[in-house]
Amino acid sequence: MLQCSGTERGCLARELAQQLGGRLAGDADCRVTGLAPLASATSTDLAFLIDPQRHPEALEQSAAGVVLVPEGADLEPEAGRALIFLQDVYRGYAGASRLFGAGRRARAAGIHPAAVVDDAARVASDAHVGPGAIIGRGSRVGAGAVVEAHCVLGAGVVVGAGSFLHPRVTLLDGVQVGERCILHSGCVIGADGFGFAPGATGDWEKIEQLGAVVIGSDVEIGANTTIDRGALVDTRVGNGVKIDNLVHVAHNVEIGDHTAIAGCVGIAGSARIGAHCAIGGGAGILGHLAIADHVTIHAMTLVTRSIERAGQYASGVPHQEARLWNRMLARLRRMAR
Repeated sequence: MLQCSGTERGCLARELAQQLGGRLAGDADCRVTGLAPLASATSTDLAFLIDPQRHPEALEQSAAGVVLVPEGADLEPEAGRALIFLQDVYRGYAGASRLFGAGRRARAAGIHPAAVVDDAARVASDAHVGPGAIIGRGSRVGAGAVVEAHCVLGAGVVVGAGSFLHPRVTLLDGVQVGERCILHSGCVIGADGFGFAPGATGDWEKIEQLGAVVIGSDVEIGANTTIDRGALVDTRVGNGVKIDNLVHVAHNVEIGDHTAIAGCVGIAGSARIGAHCAIGGGAGILGHLAIADHVTIHAMTLVTRSIERAGQYASGVPHQEARLWNRMLARLRRMAR
């Protein structure tokens, strides 16, 4: 965790440079108290510039006191300003954001009187349980974990040390969450997968979902995302996975370590996603497919067969005027005939 001398009073440029592993130029004692975009930053703000060649005027027009810039850029700081040169400016900004936002998820230890905790549950002494939260029989909440208001933990749930559950997170029976995870409001982990056996008369018979969901450490799951429990074996999410809002992960899916999944993605049952993959918004992945490590799937792509090699994959038709699209569609139909 980044640290400065008295973050509530701001952070000196030289402290920031040291913490971020950057090279400092300019006013080492310039103090900043927050982050802001270059265009609106003041002398007490930290800002960043990723591409000086593309936006050469941005730095000159900004009043930011400290600016993160790419190593090798031909830039000189103005009087009263500091520049911190970094190999990866965006990762530097990420680190600075964690520094200045360090208190956002700090909560006092203790169980609120309006929480309901089963006698057979175990809650660490330094954990926080908010009002209206329900913790079921045999569940465990680890050291320093936070369970915010109106969360529901079913029976036998495990929440690892340092994890943070925003209000109204639901973890159903048997779900395991690793350490230092962040689960945002409204996500539901461990609901039944979509399992039904068709009958001869056209009816559907429910297949009980007997597995659970196992989530690794350092995972973040967005608001209103759902991850279904396995039918027989567990649905699994690896370490360091980042999942956006409104994603659906069906039963028995496996997601490899450090994969990132953008909003509105749908992953059908028993699909296996490799490690270090990136899946763009609105993509769909059919069931029982395997996707190799280091695969990037562009937004709105429909994956209908397994991907065995690393690389970038895309499908879909970009938008265009309706009249032009209708003419193209008519030609396609004529070609088919």
